[in-house]
Amino acid sequence: MKQLFATLTLALGLFAAASDAKLTPQEEYIHKYASIAQAEMRRTGVPASITLAQGLLESGSGKSTLAVKANNHFGIKCHKDWKGKKVYHDDDAKGECFRAYAKPEESFRDHSDFLRYNDRYKFLFDYEVSDYRSWCYGLKQAGYATDPKYAIKLIDLIETYGLGRYDVGKVDVPAPDKIEAPVKSAVQYDEEFRFKVERTVYEKNGVRFVYARRGDSYSSIASLYDLFPSEILRFNDLTQSRELKPGDLVYIARKKTRTAKGLEMYIVQEDGERLWDICQRFGVRMSSVCKRNKLDPEAELCAEQTILLR
Repeated sequence: MKQLFATLTLALGLFAAASDAKLTPQEEYIHKYASIAQAEMRRTGVPASITLAQGLLESGSGKSTLAVKANNHFGIKCHKDWKGKKVYHDDDAKGECFRAYAKPEESFRDHSDFLRYNDRYKFLFDYEVSDYRSWCYGLKQAGYATDPKYAIKLIDLIETYGLGRYDVGKVDVPAPDKIEAPVKSAVQYDEEFRFKVERTVYEKNGVRFVYARRGDSYSSIASLYDLFPSEILRFNDLTQSRELKPGDLVYIARKKTRTAKGLEMYIVQEDGERLWDICQRFGVRMSSVCKRNKLDPEAELCAEQTILLR
């Protein structure tokens, strides 16, 4: 009888100890928001592991000032197109404007839309949902954060907490013209989409292009679209091949000599900006821009300099 009592006492003690064991702040965050991250993955194609890792990192597991006071879990700043509530917080500069939300779910949805509808992140959706490493390095490449170790920190969170398990299931990339426009009002999580898996071809200034993936070269992309290597170099104002990074824009058709009406000029943003980058950004031939502006292709540009595009 004493032995039975001792055994029961030990069992009850172990149960109590297990009950008293608390989840870490990171585990609590994952437990609380995993279902929302998965719903956003089904809605837009942003991997749940990426959403959770960014949320953990950007919000300090939901305990940062922005997360607590503004329900902003991803550190998204206002930008000129933001019409919602705002808060001001010191970040890269003092008193920067950040988006504020009524509840965390709105922050998660806005984060998905921010990636889905922002041109500089479009190449990410060419990666498989399960390829979280490419997504992490792609986010850093696209400039989501200034921290040079941003991608490594995200990968560490995903692998430490096994966040890849939330990406299980087939979720392909939604074509931009097949998905509804961003919704700023009520948050719902019952939408389902049929997604396309083939490589997406985009258009800029009426010219077809693709975003480079990891391992791409100009020759490999040329082969994919039945082009000669010299052709694709000419389409991109190059005389010889150069290394491609994930997210680089590669034209697969000849660029236009000018931009569309309403986009007559471009104001250089900073000293040292390259004319080649500007021509790639707007889908215009560098030879035409050089002739129009009486510039050498290697000319050093200055901030506030006007470049005529048509």
